[in-house]
Amino acid sequence: MSDNLMELLAASLGETLYMVVVAIAIACLLGIPLGIILTITRKDHILPNAPVHNILGAIVNAIRSVPFIILMVAIIPFTRLVVGSSIGTTAAIVPLTITCAPFVARIIESSMLEIDPGVIEMAQSMGASPWQIIWKVMLPESLHSIFLGITLALISLIGASAMAGALGGGGLGDLAIRYGYQRFQTDVMVATVIVLIVLVQGVQSIGNTVSRKLNKNKIS
Repeated sequence: MSDNLMELLAASLGETLYMVVVAIAIACLLGIPLGIILTITRKDHILPNAPVHNILGAIVNAIRSVPFIILMVAIIPFTRLVVGSSIGTTAAIVPLTITCAPFVARIIESSMLEIDPGVIEMAQSMGASPWQIIWKVMLPESLHSIFLGITLALISLIGASAMAGALGGGGLGDLAIRYGYQRFQTDVMVATVIVLIVLVQGVQSIGNTVSRKLNKNKIS
């Protein structure tokens, strides 16, 4: 492998990590509260509110229904408004965040719905407020499942960031298209695929390990 290819891979990997890390961080800041609201406003939960639950659920489902490539093109004016450009790694963070936040919200909702209702009822009978139930019961009980779900969201973002390269988003996807596809450099394409596989495997392994540790701590 030539030094030039190594430099290209290193630079593209850095761009991919930048996009993915920033996007998952913002998506969690938006998606976790949204997921909690979707959970607690369900019928027979601690703060049932059908209009809020139905409206937020419809918005989440609508965004999740749009393929990433289409979403990336559709929100180009919004991306320009937020970051001043629709091309580049920073610009790609906007659609990556928008496509990931609803996914994170559903992960939070699904994880919290796995909690034994008896645990929540016990907390209510002891006089715990809704905030105390969320912070001291629901989040700790579902933390290991949430972390595993966030890992899946992170892996999905890695795939989406590669697709962003098709529209000038930079990163490993852009490298594979510009050099591997358009210039017929097979070694670049193969190297890019290997780096993506290693990256995904590493993220999944770390996520599994941390989730198991959190689950053991909860049981103990």
